Amino acid sequence: MARSSSYSLIPGHQSELSMAYGDEGIGAAKTQGKYWGIFICWLLGNGCLFGFNGMLTIEDYYTYLFPKYHPTRIITLTYQPFVLATTAIFTYNEAKVNTRMRNLAGYVLFFLSSFGVIILDVLSSGGSGIGPFIGVCIIAAALGVADGHVQGGMTGDLSLMCPEFVQSFFAGIAASGAITSALRFFTKAVFENSRDGLRKGAMLFSSISCFFALLCVLLYAFVFPKLPIVKFYRSRAASEGSLTVTADLAAGGIKSQPIPLAEEAPVHTERLSNKQLLYQNMDYALDVFLIYILTLSIFPGFLAEDTGSHSLGSWYVLVLIASFNVSDLVGRYLPLIEQIKLTSRKGLLIAVVSRFLLIPAFYFTAKYGDQGWMIMLTALLGLSNGHLTVCVLTEAPKGYKGPEQNALGNLLVLFLLSGIFVGAVSDWLWLIGKGW
Repeated sequence: MARSSSYSLIPGHQSELSMAYGDEGIGAAKTQGKYWGIFICWLLGNGCLFGFNGMLTIEDYYTYLFPKYHPTRIITLTYQPFVLATTAIFTYNEAKVNTRMRNLAGYVLFFLSSFGVIILDVLSSGGSGIGPFIGVCIIAAALGVADGHVQGGMTGDLSLMCPEFVQSFFAGIAASGAITSALRFFTKAVFENSRDGLRKGAMLFSSISCFFALLCVLLYAFVFPKLPIVKFYRSRAASEGSLTVTADLAAGGIKSQPIPLAEEAPVHTERLSNKQLLYQNMDYALDVFLIYILTLSIFPGFLAEDTGSHSLGSWYVLVLIASFNVSDLVGRYLPLIEQIKLTSRKGLLIAVVSRFLLIPAFYFTAKYGDQGWMIMLTALLGLSNGHLTVCVLTEAPKGYKGPEQNALGNLLVLFLLSGIFVGAVSDWLWLIGKGW
């Protein structure tokens, strides 16, 4: 499939950036603050899903409070339509959206939702029943709206920068799961024999989620836009016709120049439409869609409710979830090793489709295998999920102009979240023949 011209083939951009930075300054601006930026992207990714991963990780608390409502599956299913609908709306209007306000609103809503978990528990005194459960579902929906703001917005924003930023952001998303799992082991060990131990652990999780969300608000608002490398890439995107970076440039102390009229400099304003971008990258969109259909059809519902009882007892589900989260995190760093990074479009599609062999593997392992095999399979699920996700999202934007990269990032996240939604619905198929 044909792609648009790469940056080096667009003659006006280099001269404009040379005027802004100087010939020697361009090289310095493209690297200055890069490692600090990578670390901030990791933290921003972490904050993106820390609240929701916290709700999933304390599933034993919600299962104890709401044993009749399948909280692990219901919370996930409540979350998904809101994140998908919000992302779809923003993707359609991507070129006109103020990315800075979009992302800041999302991180603020993450903070308020995590704080809402604490408030709800205090008001209900840790009680069960349909009322508190509806409250939990409302908070899950709010987290979905926040994720719909942030995940697509950040992916689109980072896609017009260096690939390491996208990789670090999605590694941070996986790290939120690994960190919440590690903290859950700690809180379970500390509070297991104490009165209201489950509740204390859950409240500690929500407090940490509040902290991470607030940290993300501050980092994105005041630190990230002032990094030289970030200002450089956003300036380049603005010179290519992007309207979404204007507020971020202003926050970084750069007054964006008016975009030339199409008849004066058509190369600045011409860009592929979303439909054209999707046509050129349909295989990548299908990749992320299929990756997450499979992953969410198994994690977390099947692992939490359909793997039986084993010698690990109440720790078994926590070990499985931790196994997935840690291996998912490791998988997202593997593409940094060039020798094993999948860059072939055909190879990626083959690898993605091959993962569906894990479905019969999980079925027969749950039925006949022991816990060791289940832990190994779960680790393989997470490893492949993380590795393939990063490979797709870092390869797809290459060769496009800034506005097109932003749009493509939003499109791919929309397909990713669509896969999550379909996967979360498919997860209920495991209950066929087992009753409600």
